[in-house]
Amino acid sequence: MDIKQARELTQKYLEGKCSPEENAIFEGWYNQRMKATPDPIAEPDYEALHLRLAESLPAGKPRKYLLWPRFAAAASIVFAIGTGIWFYNARNSNRGTNLSLSQHDVAPGKNIATLTLANGKTITLSDAKTGVVIHADKLAYNDGSLVTPNSSGQTGKDLVVNTPRGGQYQLILPDGTKVWLNAASSLKFPANFAGVNQRKVVLNGEAYFEVHKDRKQPFIVESVGQVVEVLGTHFNISANPDEGAIKTTLVEGSVKVVQAQTNNIAILKPNQQSTITGGIDKIKVDTVDPESALAWKNGYFMFDDEDLESILMKVAKWYDVEIVYEQKPAGLSFIGTVSRSRNVSEVLHALERTGKIKFKIEDKKITVLR
Repeated sequence: MDIKQARELTQKYLEGKCSPEENAIFEGWYNQRMKATPDPIAEPDYEALHLRLAESLPAGKPRKYLLWPRFAAAASIVFAIGTGIWFYNARNSNRGTNLSLSQHDVAPGKNIATLTLANGKTITLSDAKTGVVIHADKLAYNDGSLVTPNSSGQTGKDLVVNTPRGGQYQLILPDGTKVWLNAASSLKFPANFAGVNQRKVVLNGEAYFEVHKDRKQPFIVESVGQVVEVLGTHFNISANPDEGAIKTTLVEGSVKVVQAQTNNIAILKPNQQSTITGGIDKIKVDTVDPESALAWKNGYFMFDDEDLESILMKVAKWYDVEIVYEQKPAGLSFIGTVSRSRNVSEVLHALERTGKIKFKIEDKKITVLR
C-alpha cells in the first residue's frame, strides 16, 4: 500500500465511512504496530476514539491529525497510521508537551489583504470578510456590501491584491474566475476583461485558480519563470521566490506550462504537477496527489515527505514569525497533516512529538534547538 492509499483509508476510518472489511484491515494495522513499538499504548476503544476526534473538530474541517517522521521504509506507513492516532490521544493528555511553546504562543493567520487601484490608492480589505468581488464598475465583498461607500466606478484599469505574511484572501475576477491567494502573495489583473484577446494576470507567491471557461479569451497566469495558459480549469501555482522552484498542480481540465527562459512547454493532465527550477533547462512533470498542493487553501498543512526547512518556511509565512536555527538538522523529513486554524504551538508540538526536534518561541521568533 502506498502513502496515498494509506492516507485515504485513515481518513475514511476517522470519518466512519469504512466498510467492515476496511475497518478490520485498519484495526489490524493499528494493533500490530502498537505491539511492535517499544512504548505501546493501551488497546484503543475505536468507537470512542472516532467520537472524540469528531467532537474536537469544527464542522466541515478535514478530520486529519496525522504527523509522523519518515523512517525511510515502506513499513513506516503502517507505523504512521498508529502514531497519528496515538499523537491525538497524547496531545489531549498533554503527555510530554513543551509548555513553554504555549506560554509564548502565536495565533494563526487570517483574512488580511490590501487592494491597490490604478491611481495608486490602496484600500485595506476587511478582515471580517473572506473575499472581494471585482466588478467592472464597482468593488464589493462576497456578501454584496461595497468595499467603500464610494467604490462604484473607481476600479480603474489595473488592480493589485496583496496579502501579507499571516494573511490570505479570496477574490472573484471580473470574468467570474475565482482565486484564493495565500500568505505573502500578490495578484495583478485588469478591472475589466472586455475587448481583450487574453485574460492575463500576474502572480507573485501562491494562488489557487478556478478559471471561468471562455474559449474566445484564454486565461494566462504569468509568474517569474513561467507562463500558464488555460481555457477553463482548476489548478494551483506556487511561485514563491524563496522556494527556488515554481510548481503548477492541475486538479481538473488542462493547462499549458511554458518555461520563460527556454520556451519549453509541458501540457498537464489532472493530478500532474510541473516543476521549474532555476538552472535546469527543462520542465519536470510528476503524477501527484493534488490534495497536498491544495492543503493550504482547504485550511491545513500537509507534509508529504517534506524536509523541516521547507515546513518551517510555510509556518513562518502563515504565522508571520521569524525562524532561527541553532543548528539545521540534516536529513529530517515528515509526513502528516495539521490544521492551519490552530496556534503555532500545536504545529510545533506535532513536530516535537516525533522526538527528533525541539523549539522555543520568543516574541514571534521560533528557535530550532536541535
